[in-house]
Amino acid sequence: MWDYTDKVKDYFLNPRNVGQIDDANAVGEVGSLACGDALKLMLKVDANEVITDAKFQTFGCASAIASSSALTEMVKGKSLAEAAKITNEDIANFLGGLPKEKMHCSVMGREALEAAIANYRGILLPKAEGEVVCECFGVTDVEIRRAIEESHLRTVEEITNFTKAGGGCGKCHDRLRELLAESAKQGAKAKIIPLRAVPRRLTNIQKIKLIEEVFEREVRPTLRKDGGDIELIDVDGDTVIVSLRGACGSCAKSRTTLKEYVEKRLREQVLDTLTVEDDRP
Repeated sequence: MWDYTDKVKDYFLNPRNVGQIDDANAVGEVGSLACGDALKLMLKVDANEVITDAKFQTFGCASAIASSSALTEMVKGKSLAEAAKITNEDIANFLGGLPKEKMHCSVMGREALEAAIANYRGILLPKAEGEVVCECFGVTDVEIRRAIEESHLRTVEEITNFTKAGGGCGKCHDRLRELLAESAKQGAKAKIIPLRAVPRRLTNIQKIKLIEEVFEREVRPTLRKDGGDIELIDVDGDTVIVSLRGACGSCAKSRTTLKEYVEKRLREQVLDTLTVEDDRP
């Protein structure tokens, strides 16, 4: 029998927020019944992007139920930006820890949250692309590399605990060892597939909201370090019109900043068809 904490037992025997939200505007579904674990996370998000309600439906073990229940409690009252920072380790820690063999349940929770946030923003979160390493559970090398990097995995057993890869027939164990060796040798960051936007689902208001989020989260802090700033002037179709301020406005490399930094960030995180132009003639 697994050595569960009292809190895991409580959240399993007395799960919070089980059910569905009929008017949920953020829904994330991950896993599959064929693999033994599945989770549907439903969120109600208000106009200020604050999560006002959260419910779940899951098929899985005690750890899956407890992790899903804990996640709904953790996200309530948080903004989407705050919720997006929740990791699988945070979910496990909230429960006082999970058996190492059950850490994949907390990973499933984090993936469902990512999917729900992407759904709210009208963004398609694709299945991680790459080589299918574990055919038993359909886990790709991209997912495994991400788990190795994020959770500092060092053994095949740890990979199985976090991703389920290698937990079936075992034929992929040699490939898992290769991925561990590559990670240790290269020290490279896992290739996390960026969100891909679905243009037909994004209104101009949604584009503006997403662009402002990227500006506030990444672009402005970077520019302000050098005495600069940026203001969003207008969005005309896929053309984003901005004004560089402060030191950036008079910098000879302002064009490079717009194209190689600002435009690149927006294409990665909002729409890959966006172009950025300066409002100056």
